[in-house]
Order: sequence, then C-alpha cells, then structure tokens
Amino acid sequence: MSHASPDQTPVHRARPWHGIMVATALPLREDGSVDHDAYARHVSWLIDQGCDGVVPNGSLGEYQTLTDAERADVVRTAVEAAGDGARVMPGVSAYGSAEARRWAEQAAEAGAGSVLLLPPNAYRADERSVRAHYAEVAAAGLPVVAYNNPLDTKVDLTPALLARLHADGSVVAVKEFSGDVRRAYEIAELAPGLDLLVGADDVLLELALAGAVGWIAGYPNALPRTCAALYRAAVAGDLDTALPLYKSLHPLFRWDSKIEFVQAIKLSMDVAGRAGGPTRAPRVPLTPEQEAVVRAATEKALAEGHA
Repeated sequence: MSHASPDQTPVHRARPWHGIMVATALPLREDGSVDHDAYARHVSWLIDQGCDGVVPNGSLGEYQTLTDAERADVVRTAVEAAGDGARVMPGVSAYGSAEARRWAEQAAEAGAGSVLLLPPNAYRADERSVRAHYAEVAAAGLPVVAYNNPLDTKVDLTPALLARLHADGSVVAVKEFSGDVRRAYEIAELAPGLDLLVGADDVLLELALAGAVGWIAGYPNALPRTCAALYRAAVAGDLDTALPLYKSLHPLFRWDSKIEFVQAIKLSMDVAGRAGGPTRAPRVPLTPEQEAVVRAATEKALAEGHA
C-alpha cells in the first residue's frame, strides 16, 4: 500500500525525520486493551491527510503503560499501516541503555526509518552517562533523534551537549521540548548539521521561523489537514497564511505542553470523529472544567473549517 505524497522527495526519504511526524495517540478500548485495527486506520488516515509520518510509542502513545508485547506490536502495526517504514519513528526510551538499544533493534527489524530517544532519566544523569546512552542506542544502526524534555526528565540536553552528541555521531536531530525558542539559534551555531525538530505544538511557528525542518506533533491527531497546511506555510515563511491559523489553533496547541496533554488530545480526537478513547492509569479523565475547555476549543476549530 503506497501513501506517497507530492512533497515526499528523495531528500525527505534520505532524512525521514523531516516534515510532520505525528506522535500518535493510541486508541484503547473501554476495557483498556489496545485497538490495533483502529490504530492502523489512524496511521493510514494521518498520512492520507498530508502528514509525513508517525511516531509510535511516544509519551502521547502511553508507551510507559504498555507491555513489551503491546509495544512491539504497535511498531509493527504502524510500519504496515504507513506503507513505508521510513515514515515511522518509534520511541525507544527506557530506563536502561541495553533495553533502549533492544527497542531500537526491534524498530530496525520492523522496518522503521529512525528512532526517538530520551536521555537516561531513572536518575539525573551526568553528561558522560548521557553520551554513553546515546552511543549505545545509535549502535543499533538506525538514525537517532534526541528528545529534550528537561521539564519531565530533569536531564537537559543543552545546545552544547547536543553539539557533543552530534559530534559523537550519536544523534541526527533533536526534538526540542524545552519551550525556550532561543535555543534554536544556539543549536544552529554549535551544531549546524544537527536538524531541529519542533517538539511542542505551542512553539511551532517560532521554531519553524528559526529553522526547524520537522515537527513531532500532537494535535494533528485530531486536525491533520489544517496542521499540515500550517506547518508548510510556517517553514516557508508564509506568515500571511501561517499566523492566522496559528492564532486560531493555539488555544488547543497549548494543551500539548500541559500535564493532561494525552487526555486533551484524545478528547479532541473524539470530538472530531476520530478514535481517541480512554487513557490507561495512572492517567485519569479530565476534570469537567478541563473537558469543557478542550471540547469548546475543538468545536470552535471545527466550526472554523479546521480538519
């Protein structure tokens, strides 16, 4: 099954982490089991709607709550549904470097094109540990995208450390989730060959204008077509198109940086007619007040023609 899109150029295939890579939410049945058929349909639909690829087993995909068998099956489902394994960037984060490497090897066996990796975060790792961790996983053979989320991991991949990881040959790109858009320019200065990927929906425009070449995205799960149009306008510097869309969607995008981002995005999917569904414990449903805010913002976006 082919989902080739007009902008899927040979350059993009050589660097499959470029473009919109949707951090996919994972449809769960009411009993908490994974609905692989719904997930396959979701992956295929996202690509048909103009997204470039998917990132299964990220935090939005609730990978921490999955069994090993479920986690492996999610990757295989994504690769098959995408029709081109290069479009799939599984999250391979784990407490131990050996386990993370095994997940990277599993991703390679499944046919994925790259992997996304947090720094070690069972404790506040020092630089030597971080560099050893990324080198170990890179040895599995797939391109590694570093994931910088110092808010949650307490390990900060600073521009200087990212430059060292890139010089080590351990990472090809970084998903920047610090929220500090100023870092984009320092990363470009210290590691000009390292690709910058937008890591949080609510700084998309700022990082796109600063030179990002990709977006590991949350809200395209619910509104992929509009998000694809926004991204392409933003990286092209077309502010006449991008800025009104960004302002319109920002009330939703800011949920991507909140603790309840999984529940919020799944609710928006439900409102938009997609299979969002429940989350697994320890995540609990949104409060009635939170649900009302997300529902109203989603309905407003849909009424404005976003899809």
